[in-house]
Amino acid sequence: MKITVVANGPFLIDTSGEWSWTGEAGTKTGKDRIALCRCGASGSKPLCDGTHRKIGFTAEGGECELTPG
Repeated sequence: MKITVVANGPFLIDTSGEWSWTGEAGTKTGKDRIALCRCGASGSKPLCDGTHRKIGFTAEGGECELTPG
């Protein structure tokens, strides 16, 4: 699994497979990647909806890679 902190944007999580998220709004699923809100203003939290661009969110980026075991 690789987590990329996008400069001025969300956390991108490369799952290398399918993912599912269960919350108050039900279950959402997708493939390979999930973008999590980092600006706190997304209308679809915890997922990113691009609001960071509208509000001028700024923050540094980076990345880390996690290996099982």
